[in-house]
Amino acid sequence: MSERPPLSDLAAVRAALSDLPAPDAAAMAAASERNAMLTKPAGSLGRLEDLAQWYAGWRGSATPVIARPQVIVFAGNHGVAARGVSAFPADVTAQMVANFRAGGAAINQLAGLAGARIDVVALDLDRPTADFTETAAMTEADLAAALNAGSAAVDPEADLLVVGEMGIGNTTAAAAIAAALYGGDVATWVGRGTGVDDDGIARKCAVVAAGLATHSAALGDPLEVLRRLGGREIAAMSGAILAARHLRIPVILDGFICTAAAAVLESACPGALDHAIAGHVSAETAHPVLLERLGKQPLLSLGLRLGEGTGAALAIGILKGAVACQTGMATFAEAGVSAG
Repeated sequence: MSERPPLSDLAAVRAALSDLPAPDAAAMAAASERNAMLTKPAGSLGRLEDLAQWYAGWRGSATPVIARPQVIVFAGNHGVAARGVSAFPADVTAQMVANFRAGGAAINQLAGLAGARIDVVALDLDRPTADFTETAAMTEADLAAALNAGSAAVDPEADLLVVGEMGIGNTTAAAAIAAALYGGDVATWVGRGTGVDDDGIARKCAVVAAGLATHSAALGDPLEVLRRLGGREIAAMSGAILAARHLRIPVILDGFICTAAAAVLESACPGALDHAIAGHVSAETAHPVLLERLGKQPLLSLGLRLGEGTGAALAIGILKGAVACQTGMATFAEAGVSAG
């Protein structure tokens, strides 16, 4: 079995990004060959066929199964929330963590429906990140600790991973990360998040612009972007996605915040997200823009903007369907059906 590397400091993170495993080419070829013999017209299952072969490559089997999906919800608090960028107070982060642990949130229902275990990881909720308009959100030690916590939360026996988040103010942090990585008008990356009004949008734009100005000299390095503008739960998602790559566990990305966390990895090392697909496109206006930058086509478009991993958890069923057809269908020869 593959092993996850330590993410004990930023040098270790950079080393992990420089040595990424590739999919199993032989398994992908065998999956493609099997797909061509299944009892259906060629290409008739559309994108499900591509998904099954992609999944087969990462799991190293032409006939894989999805039996142990894992959903991890990371939670963190943001100093920038004090600037009025959310419709909810920062106390809601801890309250929602309790709700996740009690099984009362949307992600609990959707993870259960998908047959996924759910883990909740709260990251120093009593110690919010610093206000990134004034200084770096995290020290290097804080960032490494969050990345490592994300990595450590991944079950090496899982065969599919979804990472979600909870953190009042984190759409502002995600917008700042996306703006720093890809440039353009700040307003392109700022959305309503928890449901702020037009004045709230204006505040968020101003906060993101101020953060970019404060840290302008350091934004050429994606890990510095994450450290200076991100949050612990965002960094933990990055660490979990990176660990999953080394463990050869395919990942379904969730909404805008999760995708921003993933974009840090892709910006640091093109191809770092080859083991990830986009579960859905959210109602957060910047999400489709970010997915386009990453070259990811979402599986679902349902107007969701909750976060928590909900859209990705819903998409588990689609990937399970693709894999079930790849593995469980009979070939023409097995079924005694003429191939034409």
